[in-house]
Amino acid sequence: MIHDVSLRDLQINADERGSLTEIYRSDWDLFDDEDDPEMSYFSVSYPGVVRAWHRHERGQIDHFVVPHGRVKVGIYDDRDGSPTEGELDTYVIGKGNMQAVRVPGDCWHGFKVLGDERATLINFPTNLYDYEDPDEERLPPDTDEIPLNWDEQSH
Repeated sequence: MIHDVSLRDLQINADERGSLTEIYRSDWDLFDDEDDPEMSYFSVSYPGVVRAWHRHERGQIDHFVVPHGRVKVGIYDDRDGSPTEGELDTYVIGKGNMQAVRVPGDCWHGFKVLGDERATLINFPTNLYDYEDPDEERLPPDTDEIPLNWDEQSH
């Protein structure tokens, strides 16, 4: 696993009425004092859509949860001096695998919607979005700088 990435299984509480799943708690070890979210948002993406690659250079940490649909999250570590420099990890989260993923924002990251239904991704970033000066560096999904073919099957 890439240095500074964490996963947390989410507990689904189901009964005859439906289900309730906690997606954020301040007492989880996924969030330490430096990881307190400043905001949250959700995005809805269509089947097969890839939203990648980007990274943040001002210390932002993202926390992804997918309550509807399934996505493959890709994280690539090209940080100088990182113990996992040059490593790539992927995680399939959402339907059938309810987990939260802590993404170090200075690693390249993105996701692809899997299956034939839309996916909703909720993010709890540690920094507020700055409309005047966004903290985002971008690369295209098919860049040669990151060794991931989004169409390959995940294990």
